[in-house]
Amino acid sequence: MPYLNRINSTSSKVYATRTLLFLKDDGTLKPLAIELSLPNPEGEEHGAVSKVFTPAKDGVQGSIWQLAKAYADVNDSGIHQLISHWLNTHAMMEPFVLATNRHLSALHPINKLLVPHYRSTMNINALARKSLVNAGGVLESTFFTREYSMELSSAVYKAWNFTEQALPVDLLKRGVAVPDPASPNKIRLLIEDYPYAVDGLAVWSAIEAWVGEYCSIYYPTDDAVRSDVELQAWWKEAVEVGHGDRRHEPWWPKMQTVSDLAQSCTILIWVASALHAAVNFGQYPYAGYVPNRPTLSRRFMPEPGTDEYERLSTEPEKVFLETITNQFQTILSVFLIGMLSSHVSGEVFLGKRDTPYWTTDQRALDALERFDAKLGEIEQRISEMNEDPTLPNRYGGLVNMPYTLLMRTSPAGVTGRGIPNSVSI
Repeated sequence: MPYLNRINSTSSKVYATRTLLFLKDDGTLKPLAIELSLPNPEGEEHGAVSKVFTPAKDGVQGSIWQLAKAYADVNDSGIHQLISHWLNTHAMMEPFVLATNRHLSALHPINKLLVPHYRSTMNINALARKSLVNAGGVLESTFFTREYSMELSSAVYKAWNFTEQALPVDLLKRGVAVPDPASPNKIRLLIEDYPYAVDGLAVWSAIEAWVGEYCSIYYPTDDAVRSDVELQAWWKEAVEVGHGDRRHEPWWPKMQTVSDLAQSCTILIWVASALHAAVNFGQYPYAGYVPNRPTLSRRFMPEPGTDEYERLSTEPEKVFLETITNQFQTILSVFLIGMLSSHVSGEVFLGKRDTPYWTTDQRALDALERFDAKLGEIEQRISEMNEDPTLPNRYGGLVNMPYTLLMRTSPAGVTGRGIPNSVSI
């Protein structure tokens, strides 16, 4: 809401949106209402002026409902790219990449654990700053946030919390799970057929088991963590320099125990691999048809009694297309997400290494082999669930597109699947 007046002073014309969804008995979600809000014209201190729209299929009201969904999607597209993708994966990894290269020697066991998950991240981020997230770049040109894109992303970072990047904690925070000590991940999903959460928790558990086993090889006691000078210098820089404005937050792991170390490394590997895969490689399959997921809106909702409102009864599709992303911006958007959603040849996927002799420690090699095998089992299980007619959310209902984003392997190209080790595109 604080950004609306500034954003709407540009060519963008957007609302703050809230969507109310109803969880049906079959586990699917049904939209009940969309609220569109603008700051009170008498001043932001007077709150918002809001209108609520409900589902309709036919006539003018059907067209109004389509527009309401488009305004909500516009916001979701921008937040997805700026927050879920750029901030929470690309930008988040940078301070840890730098701290690792400065303080952990090439032979350090934690360097060996993490370095595959840093591959090409600094390079792709530098390219992004040159042409995607730069002033006047592709992102500012194609998303509703316009020149306020990086400012908005930076504002959200002020509430960023490292420990909340752990998948179980994130699901609890978002209210789609509740604590359950009897469950494997100590949480229970409130939407049982939630493909991202179900598949993600399986991958998260596999990463957690691998990291825990690996760390215990080299750090049999908490004292071993506390006395490792390189490790302590690494964490100190990551927290106090890499996140200098967040360094005093109480939630940072103290890096005093093996549990602190394993938790932190698990989060880093999860973010670099599975989380990035989930938010990145489905962008073209889900949003390549821009009218289904527009990136910006150029007009406000037509008001009753206006010519635009009357046109909804005669030219509804034309009004819709004149409201959302224009043709040139659509081309840019499709090019961008097509590029981002593509796997390159020679990519190294989670559980694999491009350097077979990365260690001579057979204990670590055996642990990695078990991790690799577990990810293969998870991939097979995802394939089986995607064929299960009792799990309607896995196949997307009317669109008939299975949820494959957390299947570990993929050929080159746009496939909607595959978990590379690192944020490299």
